[in-house]
Amino acid sequence: MIRNAKMKLAGLALLGILLTAYAVFQIRGGASSASARTTRPPASAADARIRAEGRLVAYPGAQVVVGTEFAGSLSRLLVQEKDAVRRGQLLAEIRADEQRAELAEARGRIAEARADVAFYEVEADRNLQLIKSQTVARNAVDRAVRDRDAARARLQNAIATASRIEAILDKARIVAPIDGVVLLRHVESGETVAAGDQLFTLADLSKVRVEAEVDEFDIAGVALGSEAEISAEGFATSWKGRIEEIPDSVGPRRLKPQDPGKPSDTRVLLVKVALTEPTALKLGQRVEVALRR
Repeated sequence: MIRNAKMKLAGLALLGILLTAYAVFQIRGGASSASARTTRPPASAADARIRAEGRLVAYPGAQVVVGTEFAGSLSRLLVQEKDAVRRGQLLAEIRADEQRAELAEARGRIAEARADVAFYEVEADRNLQLIKSQTVARNAVDRAVRDRDAARARLQNAIATASRIEAILDKARIVAPIDGVVLLRHVESGETVAAGDQLFTLADLSKVRVEAEVDEFDIAGVALGSEAEISAEGFATSWKGRIEEIPDSVGPRRLKPQDPGKPSDTRVLLVKVALTEPTALKLGQRVEVALRR
């Protein structure tokens, strides 16, 4: 009996020690976990960025397609792709021999009409003086005035005709509407073009920015003036930018996501990012944009 009692007491003492040790372990483990949670470093700046895909584009008006309103064969092409051009510079000419001949005729009629005006003005003035002395009939005076007015009208018509032909000939001269670079030349010398055909694509490469497609669920983190980092496949470096325009509406995605796991039917906000440093990117090139929240 005494021996059994001693064994029970020893068992209870051992059980108490084990329970105490387990409690201490739990308390220390909980404190260690809490410490780990409180000392965990904050998310990196890179993790806090909004990622978007985009393209390098020209500012509105900085890229234009030059066409023609005049039909005919190209007699001269004066620029090649990658040539720098100035506004008003002649790019090409379309053959317009018939219109030039018509202009020469119109100018001849102008000269003839001016001679008639000069003659009939003298006649009218003479008759108006003579009628005062009653040495000429009234109908002669009326006829002289009518001839003078008719000659003046013929002169105005001839001038208007010449102006119209000159306007047509101006359309045969294709000039650059902006300063820039010839990105594409859509035609070759001697080719016949129709009214409305595209001849050149020009762009001012000093006026480019990035259009980034920001997922509609990330809109709350986008703000004017926020910094951006632009990178592109094949380049070891990246470029800095800043958000300069945020539209008021979302729209469908234009770029197919490079990540196959990313939905392609998500609506996006087309955020405009101005480059704050020179870039080696090409117009239309696809880029990755990291926007700071």
